[in-house]
Amino acid sequence: MPVIVETVTEADYPAWDEYVFHHLDGTFCHLVGWKSVIEKGAGQSCPYLVAKSGNDIVGVLPLTIKKHPLFGKALISNMFCVYGGALASSKEIGDRLVEEAWIWAQKTGLPILEIRSKVAQHDGDTSWVPIEGAATFSKDLAADDEAQLLAIPRKQRAVIRKSLKNNLRTRWTDSVDEFYELYARSVWSLGTPVFPKKLFASLVAVFGDRVAVQLTEDCDGRPVASLMSFFFKDTVMPYYAGGGTLVRKYAAHDFMYYQLMLAARQKGCTQFDFGRSKIDTGPYKFKKNWGFEPQPLGYEMRLADGVEPPNLSQQSGPYATLSNYWKKMPFGVSKLLGPPLARHLG
Repeated sequence: MPVIVETVTEADYPAWDEYVFHHLDGTFCHLVGWKSVIEKGAGQSCPYLVAKSGNDIVGVLPLTIKKHPLFGKALISNMFCVYGGALASSKEIGDRLVEEAWIWAQKTGLPILEIRSKVAQHDGDTSWVPIEGAATFSKDLAADDEAQLLAIPRKQRAVIRKSLKNNLRTRWTDSVDEFYELYARSVWSLGTPVFPKKLFASLVAVFGDRVAVQLTEDCDGRPVASLMSFFFKDTVMPYYAGGGTLVRKYAAHDFMYYQLMLAARQKGCTQFDFGRSKIDTGPYKFKKNWGFEPQPLGYEMRLADGVEPPNLSQQSGPYATLSNYWKKMPFGVSKLLGPPLARHLG
């Protein structure tokens, strides 16, 4: 039967997620729940596209519209996600979905289509520009707790052993309040506006037990580090991390990630996806210290005629200017002013 591409409706949601779950390249970031999370939690529009043959879904493409006077306009697959792009039953259908997205972007005045695929889909096509400079990290989990510790390189393993002596403990919660306070403080220290709190509340509300909120507390019960992780198929993905003033003293992040590895294995996971980092940054080096090998991401963008690639560097351009300003801002003020800006930065 002929393949028809259309915007997704709520009636398609169960079949969309079923398709993502069974697709070899399906990730948590492709689940249709992100549409509700981004629209309700960040106030952006998400014209998700679905390809159908008769009543069967044969392809999906999550999409988000970004419009901001400082950070530009684009159609992105997908905002707030480290992975995106089309999932399809054939290359032809995947190409059709992306072409329909480009046509839609041109009609609606969006000069850029950004695709966040793990592997580049348009090598050699001069109409596409690679977005370089980021890598992802993934590794098998070990068979038991001791094997997991021994699988970590010696220097990092010593840090974890030290953290285990600091009387830290893990608390799992459905609330984002304490998590958000630590997360907001962390991104402020990095010179980054904080995402809206309702984005995180929406993630918990929409995805339920696929989302885990983890607090690391000291012996007095004070939260010193926080983490929001996602579970999908056989993979756990730590995604948003926060820390207070005591996080380095206690090696709380090291303790926290190790505890997540142990808990994920108990839940049946076999893969630990450490997510995306800019090459040669602190987080990039931190993940390598854990024994994870970087895998360059195949992000790409297509530009309208006469449009120059945007400067996404944190060392120059509008992002660098914002970062330098934000680090000097009082923390309380950054929590008020951050969400309206950050919802355009995912």
